[in-house]
Amino acid sequence: MKSYRKELWFETRTRRALVRITDDLEQVLHESGIGEGLLLCNAMHITTSVFVNDDEPGLHQDFEDWLEQLAPEKPHSRYRHNGYEDNADAHLKRTIMGREVTLAVTDGQLDLGPWEQVFYGEFDGKRRKRVLVKIIGE
Repeated sequence: MKSYRKELWFETRTRRALVRITDDLEQVLHESGIGEGLLLCNAMHITTSVFVNDDEPGLHQDFEDWLEQLAPEKPHSRYRHNGYEDNADAHLKRTIMGREVTLAVTDGQLDLGPWEQVFYGEFDGKRRKRVLVKIIGE
């Protein structure tokens, strides 16, 4: 069995953003030379997420609205965590959206459904952060 590891780096211009990374993962898979196995992709920062869903702008806005209702950014004083930093809402949003995805690899391709895409979710942006991609298989 082989394994392959790579880090992808992101820096968003906004505090919150959804970035489609499916093509990035397909490129890493191609680099790995692994044709059958599993690909793990996980966020390496506690205020970021990796998840699978539809690449549809209306849905993305629905996520933004829904997350802001569940864990509003302001007022910052509503959170006990906010002292040194003002990102408690970002920690909660990450917990809701998830830390990682594991995808099957078949014949050198990601096994995704017809509308499924992989996203990097940023909830406290404007600084450089990384995502780990680990692929195991043959």
